Formats: sequence, structure tokens, C-alpha cells
Amino acid sequence: MGTALDSHHSSYREQDRRWCCLRGSDLLTHHEVGLPIAQGLLALWSGKSTPTTRAFTRHHGSSADSAPPSGRHGQLFRSVTAAEAIERHRRNLAEWFIRLPREERQFGPTFALDTAHVDPVIRESTADELLRPPAEPALQHQLPQPGLPPLALSQLFDPDACGRRVQTVVLYGTVGTGKSTLVRKMVLDWCHGQLPAFELIIPFSCEDLSSLGPAPASLCQLVAQRNMPLKEVLPLMAAAGPRLLFVLNGLEHLNLDFRLAGTGLCSDPEEPKAPATIIVNLLRKYMLPEASILVTTRPSAISRIPSKYVGRYGEICGFSDTNLQKLYFQLRFNQPDCGVSAGGTGVLATPAQRDNLVQMLSRNLEGHHQIAAACFLPSYCWLVCATLHFLHTPTPAGQTLTSIYTSFLRLNFSGEMLDSTDSSKVSLMAYAARTLGKLAHKGVTSRKTYFSEEDVSGCLEAGIKTEEEFQLLHVFRRDALRFFLAPCVEPGHPGTFVFTVPAMQEYLAALYIVLGLHKTTLQRVGKDVAELVGRVGEDVSLVLGILAKLLPLRVLPVLFNLLKVVPRMFGSVVGKSQEAVAQAMVLEMFREEDYYNDDVLDQMGASILGVEGPRRHPDEPPEDEVFELFPMFVGGLLSAHNRAVLAQLGCPIKNLDVLENARAIKKKLGTRGRQVLPPSELLDYLFFHYEFQNQRFSAEVLSSLRQLNLAGVRMTPLKCTVVAAVLGSGKHALDEVNLASCQLEAAGLCTLMPVLLRARKLGLQLNSLGPEACRNLRDLLLHDQCQITTLRLSNNPLTVAGAALLMEGLAGNTSLTHLSLLHTNLGDEGLELLASQLDRNQQLQELNVAYNGAGDTAALALAKAAREHPSLELLHLYFNELSSEGRQVLRDLRGTAEGGARVVASLTEGTAVSEYWSVILSEVQRNLNSWDRARVRRHLELLLRDLEDSRGATLNPWRKAQMLRVEGEVKALLEQLGASGS
Repeated sequence: MGTALDSHHSSYREQDRRWCCLRGSDLLTHHEVGLPIAQGLLALWSGKSTPTTRAFTRHHGSSADSAPPSGRHGQLFRSVTAAEAIERHRRNLAEWFIRLPREERQFGPTFALDTAHVDPVIRESTADELLRPPAEPALQHQLPQPGLPPLALSQLFDPDACGRRVQTVVLYGTVGTGKSTLVRKMVLDWCHGQLPAFELIIPFSCEDLSSLGPAPASLCQLVAQRNMPLKEVLPLMAAAGPRLLFVLNGLEHLNLDFRLAGTGLCSDPEEPKAPATIIVNLLRKYMLPEASILVTTRPSAISRIPSKYVGRYGEICGFSDTNLQKLYFQLRFNQPDCGVSAGGTGVLATPAQRDNLVQMLSRNLEGHHQIAAACFLPSYCWLVCATLHFLHTPTPAGQTLTSIYTSFLRLNFSGEMLDSTDSSKVSLMAYAARTLGKLAHKGVTSRKTYFSEEDVSGCLEAGIKTEEEFQLLHVFRRDALRFFLAPCVEPGHPGTFVFTVPAMQEYLAALYIVLGLHKTTLQRVGKDVAELVGRVGEDVSLVLGILAKLLPLRVLPVLFNLLKVVPRMFGSVVGKSQEAVAQAMVLEMFREEDYYNDDVLDQMGASILGVEGPRRHPDEPPEDEVFELFPMFVGGLLSAHNRAVLAQLGCPIKNLDVLENARAIKKKLGTRGRQVLPPSELLDYLFFHYEFQNQRFSAEVLSSLRQLNLAGVRMTPLKCTVVAAVLGSGKHALDEVNLASCQLEAAGLCTLMPVLLRARKLGLQLNSLGPEACRNLRDLLLHDQCQITTLRLSNNPLTVAGAALLMEGLAGNTSLTHLSLLHTNLGDEGLELLASQLDRNQQLQELNVAYNGAGDTAALALAKAAREHPSLELLHLYFNELSSEGRQVLRDLRGTAEGGARVVASLTEGTAVSEYWSVILSEVQRNLNSWDRARVRRHLELLLRDLEDSRGATLNPWRKAQMLRVEGEVKALLEQLGASGS
């Protein structure tokens, strides 16, 4: 068999060589004419006729309806051995291509590309159009032209407008349009039997081929090395015809030369040649002329293939239709196991919550055109999904917002060179950081997000002097500028550009200064000056050394040494940029005009999902731009994980620079971090430490934090994770932790447990905590490290079941002294339960069960138990459903025994004002907007009646004056209730 094949190919090479000798001049001058003749001779020699055009048929997510072509090519791989080899090849390819990056696995343990893929829009273009590129490539979206309808994937290999067969298709698109994802999905479709138009698909990564250099290898060797099962069917490749498809992904990685003087002809798949030579001859249709070829590339590399070798061009335009964007989000968020985190640690979101996210996002896509412009690129649709996933689900350990953006850039650039033909080998990401990072940083420092064409050109063209630098800029404009910048579509800013998503501006600005690319005027000239001073100093030192030997002047050695030291000192002073990094970060973090904004995580969520309610009128003055993510990204980029990924992108950050930056930041935070911050700003400060991912650094900087006041901050699972990760490992106690009105849930309490164990006073009011949360609170109280002395649980629907769990915790707790259960829906049953089990705790000093709807019997039972308690000093029972007789019994109970707890049930004590009247009215004032107004009015009227009765029963003018004052406070509250109600 081997001998026959050898003689077969030898005969083929001999005939081909003779033909080349006979028509060598034609080949050199009229290759387009000579090549079909060669193909005809090959067909005659092989005994096969040229097959008709076959269509590559594939629809959105499926190509099952594409019919296999008829003819002898359909029977090439029907032998048992060949079929088994191809089946093994299918399995191997599926195993390789189905492996997703770690960033994709966050969407669910069984997330698969097959079930969440949306084909982008493809616009057919012509060679003439590509040969006339604009002088300055615009940032506008390339939407399908009226005369050229979008090209479906099933039409890629259809005959062209003249009826000619299409064998080579070139798909091109800028960074982020989904070229690689399209290839991955197409190969997986073939592996699953959904591309019957092709019997065999052989994918090549041009980046892989470029790594081989000029080392010779035959096409058969290249295929066999990467696809071992195909070794048995390689001899049949030449006869496979159009049913054999080569996929060349990422052609920009290869430097191809189609000149005959540069790349010779080669038609033998078994002849060793440089990989670039093999690819050139495949594209020339000189090797395997019947095979189909699909090429993907960036726009700057289209011209590397002469147009005469291309049957069809297709531009991948992304998701130009918002319906495609919506479909993408629906498929991503509605995965079967999207409700379970990747680690299986918790519920991600219920189906209703996921549907709500999709609906809010869809409304924002329809009404807010800028995010729709960003989601034109499928890559940014991925970023939106990843960000929402981060904001609304349990966060995997170590995942940060900075790591999402860094991984996003790695997925799109993966260390690619800007231009593989350029000798500088600058990475695409490093070029973007140097140019667009400068633009982003200027925007942050000048508080602007809209940039003119002059602004963009000024940053891109700064410092360009050579032809090579202009060529790099041209490549960057064509391939990647649209990835970072988009035309502004908001009213009032015509002709301006914005960063594709607002956070990308802050990320690039942070990267710009962390990489040390931002230089002050002194730093820019400092290096040259230091070198100049050093050179002059060497000459002067030489002269002084000679004079010192000839003249007995003692000052000369001093001057000699000083000249040596000055250049080093000057260079070190002007060369350090760490102080500038710390100063820029701290200045933005503690900007007082941003103190009462939402926290950065809520801001990011609102920018994606939109803000419910009326929008700002275009004529209204614009709000100041906020860049509170900038310091977060500065800290995040200094973390070890992000530095490792940035090094892969060609943006390395040295460990010594990180250490010096950390020291400078710690010094700045040491002076500014001790100030009392509003709750939202305090969370931002903690989020910075979370992004930094350095527990030792955070523990030292936050050692002075004694009060954690996050009242009013919506504590999502992510925010609970942030607070627990940053403060959970600390050792010092927290005097107070205030989590009132935080929409906290039971799962959040569990996450925050390490922080709550350090609290002395814990405020959990107004959080809708139910019995399930009381289970966590019971475990907290029973923990041997618990040091809580005051626990405020007012305005939570704890109910009797929750109270029972709390009493279990109180029974084994030795630290709690003050407990507030005001307005917790206890009722008579709850107060009776407390009365029966109150003696199980011997340290409690104050108990507040006001406004719980309890009647006389239950209140009196608890009051008696309180009087007998060894440590209880104060019991609050006001605003319960007490009758006049019940209140009188409670007053009498206070006077019948010495010692015991004082019972506060009214604003009066006999004919005097209760010393706790201000406490009662302040509770009413605080909760006026959350309590039942009719019920509060009724209780206030009863208290007012008590005050009037007590004032009438006393003759003491001082007491009467006090009564009148308190009556005025009560009437003012009643007026507030009336005004609010109206």
C-alpha cells in the first residue's frame, strides 16, 4: 500500500514538474490562467470530474437542514477505517473546543456554548470596497448597506452573483466582534453532525502556526501532529473536493508573501515547507485546489491575501440589531443551572429574579441607546452579563470587578501583537494602555467622559515620528479603536466619542498610572537632566581630583563626593511615580462632592440596568461626572492575580513597583482613612480593600476602624461578601456595627458572621428579617467568641417563631445586656413566651417589646417576670394594645415592690412626666414613615389623653409645665401624621 502511494505521488509530482517546465513563463506572468489548467490536468490525471458548487449551510445554532452534496465526493470516507478515524477526530475536536475558559464557567457548572450562542450579523463586502479604505477609519458601526442584505452563515459558500463557485471565504471583523467564537461554534456543530455539507473539517490556529517559525513541515505533518486520528485518511485529502474544509482562524498572526519570488509553488501535501508557504499555496488553490477554505482575520490583515484568491468577503458586524442583544442575554441568564453557583455554594438567583434582570436590561437597551451601542460588539454583551452576574450572585472566592475587566481583555487580546509584521512586537494591549490610557486619564483628571476627534487624535498621534509608528497607529485604528471607543449617541453631544462602557475609561486610566506611563513635567525631563548632570559631574570630578593632588585644598574632596551624590539623588527624586499614583487614587476616593452618591456597585448596576422613573430633561444642567471606580481599579490592578494576567497581555508590573505603591497608598490612607465617612463612601472604601486583595495591608490600614456604619446601604450578597472578606480577618473589636435599613437577608447574616462576632453593638433594624434570620442570630449569640452587648432588631417581622429561636440563643449567651424587639410582630403569644423563658438569661438589663400588639394579660405577665429577673432594669411596653386599666395595673405593679425592672408603658408616671418620654417620642419620630399611620395616630391620641388627665390631676406648676411641653411634642407629631397622610 505504501509503495503504491509513494509511486502515485511521485508520478503526480513528475507530471506537475513537467507541466511547470512547459508553461513556466505563463505561471510567472499569468498565474490566474495557468492555475485552472493545472487543476484540469490534475482532474484528468486523477480520473475525477470537477464537482459542482456545494453550499455551507448553517442557521442560528444549527445546520442540520443542510443537505450533503451529491456525486463521488460524498463517498470518500465511507470505508470502516476512514469512518472510524473521522469519528475519533470529531470526538477529539469536540473535547478540545468544548473546553471553555474559566471566565465562562461562572455562568453555571454545565454552561455550554452550544446552548447560548447567537450568530452575529455578517455583511457581504466587495474587493473594491476593501481596496478603498477611508483615510481615517471611522468609529461608526458598519451596518448592512441597503443594496447588500446581511449574509447568513448558510450562504457563505453559495455561488457568487455571477454564478461562480466560491471556494475561499474571508470573514473579517474588529476585535470583539466574535470571530473566534463563530469558528468554535461552527466546529462544534460539525462535531455534532450539524454540518453535513462537509465530511471533514480541519481547523488551524494561525497563531499556533506562526509559533513554528520557518521550520519545514508538510501539510500532512501539520494535520497529523494536531489531529492524530487523521493520519489514516490523509492520502484521501486530495480527492475530497469541496467536502473538505480548512478553517484558518486569526490570519493576522501570519506574515504571508504571495509573490512567487518570495513563496515558491508547492502542490504536494507531503512536501515539507515552512507553514506560511503551505498556507499560501492552499490559498492560491495550488495545493488541494478543490478544498474549501474559511479564513478569519482582523481588518488590517485582509490585504495579505490577494483578492483574486478570495471568492467572498464577509464583515462580521456584531449585534447590530437589539433583538440579537436581547436574545444573547436571555440565553445567558436562562441556563438550566444558572441558579447554582460554580462552586455549588449557594443559589445564584431565582428564575423570577433572572427574568427581572433580563426585562430591566431589555428596557434599558430600548431606551438608553449608549448601552445598545456598546452591546453592538458581542464581547461587550459578555462583559455586561459577567458584571451583572458579579453584582447579583454569590461571588466565587477571589473574583473582583477588576479581575472581570482584566479577564475580559485577556479573552479578547490574549497577548496578541499589534502587528505581526512589525519588528517592535508591541502587544496590542500595551499599545492601548499607552494611547487610550492617556486619553482616559485626561478625562478622569478633567472630569469629562465625552471626547472630540481632536482629543482622540491628539492622544493617538502623540510622539509619533517614524513610518513604522504611523503603520502601527493605522493598524490599531482599523483593528481595535472601535473596541474601546464608540460614537456618542446621546442628545446634546454630537460628533463626540465615549468609551464603550463608562467603567472602561476608569480601568484604562488606572492601568495608565499603575504602569508608570503618566509622567509629570519634572519626571519627563528628569531622566535627561540627571544623565546630563552625571556626565558633567564626571568631568568636573576628574578636574577636581587632579587639583586636589596639586593643591592642598580641603574643600575639594567634599565637592568631589557631592558631585557623585547629586545625580543619584536627583534621579531618584524625579523618577519615582508611586507618590503620584497614591495621590491620584486617594484624591478621587475621598472627593467630598461624591460623598452622598450611591455606592459604586449600585452605580454600576444602574448604568447597566437603567434607573426606574423619569429621565433627566435634556435642557436641565448636567450632573457632575463621577469616577469612583478609578481608585478601585488602581487597587485591583496591584493584586497578584491581575498582575499575572496583565503580564500575559504584555503589560507587566514589577513586584518592587507594587511594594512601593502599596507603601505610598498606605501612607496616604493612614492620614485620610481615619475620617468618618458616610455609609455609601465607607462601603466604597471597603470595596477598594476588597479589590486590592491584600489582607495584611487591609488589616493594618483598617486597624483604627471602630464603627461600621452602613445604614441605608442595600446589602446585596456581593456587598456582604466584600465586608466579610475585608473585615472578617481583623482582630480588634468593633464598637458598633449599624446595618439598619440595608435590605439584609438571612443569607447575608450568615456571610457577615465573622464581622458580627467582633461587634459590641449590633443594629439590624428595618431589614425584613424573619424567623430564618433568627436561626443565624441564635448561632451568633451562642458562639463562644460573641461579644455583642446591644442587639437592636426593631421593625423586623420576627414573629413568635423567631422569638423562640432568640430565647434559645439568650439562654446560652453571657454578653448581651440590651435587646430591642420593638415592632417585631410578637403579639400576646410572643410576650408570654418571653415571660416564661426570661429567667434562662441572667445578664439582660434592658428589654424593649413596645408596639407588638400585645394585650393586658401578656404585658402584665412579662412585667411580673421582669420584676423578678435578677439583672433586668428596664422594660418597654408602650404602644401595645393596653387598656386604661391595664396601664394603671402596670403603674401599681411598679410601686408594690422595691427594686426590680422599671416598666415604661406611657408618657406619664402617675401625675408626673415619665423620664423616658423623649425615648418614646424619638422612636415614633424615627419610624413615622414606616409604621401604620392610623395605628400610630390612635396610640398618640391615647398618650395625649393620659397627659391631659395627669396635668389636670396635679397642682404642681412645674409638672404642669412639663406636661404642656410634652403635649406640644405629641401634637406636633400628630400634625406631621396629618400632613404626611394628606
